[in-house]
Amino acid sequence: MKVTVNRKAHFNAAHRLFKPDWSDEKNLEVFGLCSNPNYHGHNYDLTVAVTGKIDPDTGFVMDMKVLKNLIKTEIEDTFDHKNLNKEVAEFNDIDGLNPTAENIVVVIWNKLRAHINKNHELSVTLYETPRNFVNYSGN
Repeated sequence: MKVTVNRKAHFNAAHRLFKPDWSDEKNLEVFGLCSNPNYHGHNYDLTVAVTGKIDPDTGFVMDMKVLKNLIKTEIEDTFDHKNLNKEVAEFNDIDGLNPTAENIVVVIWNKLRAHINKNHELSVTLYETPRNFVNYSGN
């Protein structure tokens, strides 16, 4: 029997969607106001879901305190109140990923996956706004 446990988290971050080799006009055409050279921010909500068998000794799929601390150290401490393009290595302005919600959720998943039991499934849902959200499960 498999069960899924979920932990919610929150962080604030600024970013700019753009490709440095494109003109400002092209970036505006493709990314709209999100290409503002002065950046803009979001209040991101995050749900981390871990699916696995219940441990017969503890009754847990995963100790939620461990998951809480993992999210804090790997995600919140890395992303919260940061300019993603300037302060998060994966998204640096020169050769990093464009910090779209799609790329952010994959980076978060990779950071967490490295610390979660390989027998457990991991799914991450990132809400950029209440109406815009993405999900990644490593597939």
